[in-house]
Amino acid sequence: MSNIWQNYKGAVIAVAIFALAGLTSLTFVNEGEQAVVLQGGQPVKTINKFDPDDQFGQTGAGIHYHLPFIQTVQIVDRRILDLDMDRQQVLTSDQQRLQVNAYARFRIIDPIMMVTNARTEENVASQLVPIFTSVLRQELGRRTFASLLTAERGNAMSNIRDTLDAAARQYGAQVLDVRIKRADLPEGRPLEAAFERMKSDRQEEAETIRAQGRRDARVIRAEAEGEAARTYAAAYGKDPQFYDFYRAMESYDKTFVEREGGPESSFILSPDNEYLRQFRGNR
Repeated sequence: MSNIWQNYKGAVIAVAIFALAGLTSLTFVNEGEQAVVLQGGQPVKTINKFDPDDQFGQTGAGIHYHLPFIQTVQIVDRRILDLDMDRQQVLTSDQQRLQVNAYARFRIIDPIMMVTNARTEENVASQLVPIFTSVLRQELGRRTFASLLTAERGNAMSNIRDTLDAAARQYGAQVLDVRIKRADLPEGRPLEAAFERMKSDRQEEAETIRAQGRRDARVIRAEAEGEAARTYAAAYGKDPQFYDFYRAMESYDKTFVEREGGPESSFILSPDNEYLRQFRGNR
């Protein structure tokens, strides 16, 4: 063996160097990854870059070759990543202090830009968190606490997502979604005061609705009475004698007919009383 080594030492070393170079020039990129090839610290190309039209199993994942000792490969996550915001206190437009927990979802869509401006996915997240916090405070600060319990909350989340996405683009990232996990009032007296205020607001709103209903009822009643008066006037114009007779019968019914459960009444009137004119045959 020593003779072989002495005779073929150069060839063995050459084979070893070529084998090492071959191994270091190969990179395996799986479906959940994308890669940036760097040369002299500068990106020169991408491998398996994210494309929304790619189907699973038909991407550029697999074994790829690069120049050994000259080029290096940086792996970048291709999957959807989390961006969690620490619990923050937010002041709404109606002066309610909320304890808000929120999160966002993002992915790297331009790995070269990400490597150039942020180097790693962790740096992207650290850059976006303060922007996320600021945008959340501004957006929720323009809204009332009650509005966050309605569909308007979805509009707020869309605005936050769009603003955060615009900031994320400079790091080669795309913000896909923003959600509030919890939005709670502080425990203790502030919570009780908020509930009392909400209760009084709802009572005031209910009283406003009732007042509106009473006003509408008066308007409807006045319009109905006006319509009835016009109908009576039209009838009186067509047959004044019948109208006098009809009105007299209504008056007699209310005056003389005993109602069940009502008090008994006695009337002493002269036969010549004008009120009894219809009983005399209108003479």
